[in-house]
Amino acid sequence: MNKKRIIIGLSGGVDSSVAAYLCKKEGYDVVGLFMNNWEESNGGECNAANDWEDARAVAAKLDIPCYSVNFAEAYFDRVFKYFLAEYKAGRTPNPDVLCNREIKFGPFLEEAKRLGAELVATGHYAGKAIHNDGQSNFALLKAADNTKDQTYFLNQLRQDQLEYAYFPLAKIKKDEVRRIAGKLGLVTAKKKDSTGICFIGERKFKKFLSEFLPAQPGLIVDTAGKEIGRHDGLMYYTLGQRRGLNIGGRAGYGQSRWYVADKDMTENKLVVNCGEGGELLGRGVICGGFNWITSFPAITFNCTCKFRYRQEEQKVNVEILSDNRVKITADESQRALTPGQYAVLYNGEYCLGGGVIENIIKH
Repeated sequence: MNKKRIIIGLSGGVDSSVAAYLCKKEGYDVVGLFMNNWEESNGGECNAANDWEDARAVAAKLDIPCYSVNFAEAYFDRVFKYFLAEYKAGRTPNPDVLCNREIKFGPFLEEAKRLGAELVATGHYAGKAIHNDGQSNFALLKAADNTKDQTYFLNQLRQDQLEYAYFPLAKIKKDEVRRIAGKLGLVTAKKKDSTGICFIGERKFKKFLSEFLPAQPGLIVDTAGKEIGRHDGLMYYTLGQRRGLNIGGRAGYGQSRWYVADKDMTENKLVVNCGEGGELLGRGVICGGFNWITSFPAITFNCTCKFRYRQEEQKVNVEILSDNRVKITADESQRALTPGQYAVLYNGEYCLGGGVIENIIKH
């Protein structure tokens, strides 16, 4: 009897390494596929060569075939151009969300199908379940390890993509993943987790961004319009940011730390304040491009929401404005709600879907 073929996205990291091992242990015909999605000629420095060597070493240790595929052009067109456009417009995008939909479950999925795959596995901390509610067949579930759950980054997956997804780490804690990798003697067992831009890696962000967008320095002003200093370019700053402002002590402002309160794109001014001003507080957001993984229960309903990845779920009320536009109002005021980020809805262990924050509701 032929084994079911599963293609695993081997990134050269510990999570995908252990995911590949678990797939083989479960009896699948496992094939590793490494994605090279950034060309050195595009700028910056990339660790793709080192990651590819680690992926090959893991595949050899697990005795599975491993191939490399280049999606650099697709990544640049589908993800990176959007990334640049959002920064140019003064917003703060999350390219990791987009590259899951547009690359990992886009051309990668198509390549996996060409190689005869019935499923595509990744090292994401997430789960999947059959869920027939009349409009959807599959649900996206939170991982057992709440501290590593990555459903936030998968909120844009469609049903036809989720159908092929398999998440071997759904029920496993991160420390157990490290333990398994160590026991197997994998080269990735103690490798540091990647925290850089999706598929581009860790780098000096300001220098990297300046290679693609010309910086436009301007004035830093307080909320009353008084000049405080100069900024390097509005694209380098995000709402609520405290570090990297290079504003020393100022007479009459006290000793509290400065933070970004607003960005005046018309006048090219960075607006700052010190202390804990209320201008960053909002009650909710209007989201566009909302993707429903499972069907919404009613035109208005209550659930929980993450307005950024590193945040506890917040109690919210949801109002459906149209097919892909949603109004989300939080029970408690939220700090530094940021256009360009994703608001992701949850109902218990179910990730309902998410959308891009377009507007902030102040009151």
